[in-house]
Amino acid sequence: MPVIVWFRHDLRLADNPALAAAVATGDEILPLYILDDATSLGGASNWWLHGSLDALAGELARRAAPLVLRRGPAADVLPALAAETKASAVFWNRCYEPLSIARDKALKQALVASGIEVKSFNGGMLAEPWELQTGSGGPYKVFTPFWRSLAARAPFAAPLPAPKKLRAAAHFPSDDLSRWNLRPAKPDWAGGLRAAWRPGEKHAAARLSFFLDELVAGYATMRDFPAMEGTSRLSPHLHFGEISPRQVWAAADAASHATPDAASGVMSFLREVGWREFTHHLIYHWPEMVDHAWKPEFEEFPWAHDDALLAAWRRGRTGYPIVDAGMRELWSTGYMHNRVRMIAASFLVKDLLIHWRRGAEWFEDTLVDADLANNRAGWQWVAGSGADAAPYFRIFNPVTQGEKFDADGQYIRRYVPELARLDNRHIHRPWEAPPATLAAAGIELGATYPKPIVDHARARERALAALASIKKG
Repeated sequence: MPVIVWFRHDLRLADNPALAAAVATGDEILPLYILDDATSLGGASNWWLHGSLDALAGELARRAAPLVLRRGPAADVLPALAAETKASAVFWNRCYEPLSIARDKALKQALVASGIEVKSFNGGMLAEPWELQTGSGGPYKVFTPFWRSLAARAPFAAPLPAPKKLRAAAHFPSDDLSRWNLRPAKPDWAGGLRAAWRPGEKHAAARLSFFLDELVAGYATMRDFPAMEGTSRLSPHLHFGEISPRQVWAAADAASHATPDAASGVMSFLREVGWREFTHHLIYHWPEMVDHAWKPEFEEFPWAHDDALLAAWRRGRTGYPIVDAGMRELWSTGYMHNRVRMIAASFLVKDLLIHWRRGAEWFEDTLVDADLANNRAGWQWVAGSGADAAPYFRIFNPVTQGEKFDADGQYIRRYVPELARLDNRHIHRPWEAPPATLAAAGIELGATYPKPIVDHARARERALAALASIKKG
């Protein structure tokens, strides 16, 4: 009578509380992953999922405990497999998205009713959403006091080691991962993803080590410059649970003590880990924010509906080089530098007045780190409609932002090669370049590179007028 360990956003063996608890029972272990189309991922995330599952299956196979893959609604697949295997228990690590919470509650009730033990664990958070409360007893709405409360709980429990051995259950039929068609074939658009990323627990650990050894000391300042390698690039590994926040915190804290000069960079980095916690805290307490403005007055905001402008933004054809570079980095690599994410998002919701939800949906289809809580909270932060959001009147100027954070145009030249020969003076505003300069750089505005699809100054005034309209209401 095996214990089923249901893997979800925890595709790792180390610091996996559900797996460790199952091993501690002394019973046979049956590792399981269910591809549930009801919680389907975008194309880039599916590409990553294939690699992550392949890596997890390899580690489990080395411990003679093959990963069972099943596809279908988890509400049907899990009880059926429990009956098929005569499982005594099902263990999993908790998820915090609204659909996952509802699904897990119903599953637990059904399994317990059929005599199967169910246990869930915290495998993905430093603190559970209900553990941190304000002085008045409610959930936090502002990040800074949330962060103070979270950081005050450190040190956190030490990460659990990966089990060296597993007592595997008997063989049960499993789907063939390749037949899930998670990776594109015709056409194969994933070349840039393959060049940029290596999914899997081992690669997550290696990336963390590299970041802490080579980059973290300069993180506080270098993280804003997209042409530089200054960020951790751990977000997809964290989203798929190839590494846990506890592992990240423990390693970063150790690096801070080992190298005091890195302490400020470590703290700046851990604050970003704290922001990830905050977004999951928000989505747990306010699940409606997935689709609706956290600030109710923004439900009346006069959004524009222009598919042509949305398409230009998606393709990186807005005529604003830093925005276009970011959107093309996203399409090519499944990732966008965080500073540029803010610039590109601000351009969509404020310069184009297109609903933040349209941007969030595009990111969820194209990002390898498309985490629901992080993504929706991030978009609402930029839109001004979220918890602890940037004020709506803070409208990023895509020209000055580019000049500040990509002064010599390295990032733009990398992802917008048609501008590569343009001088630094004009690369952020090619429409101001003299005709001879454009010709010498091989640029014909409106042909080889688009003219700006909106005038930023006018768009800014339109955005402020739209905000004023809901404030009056």
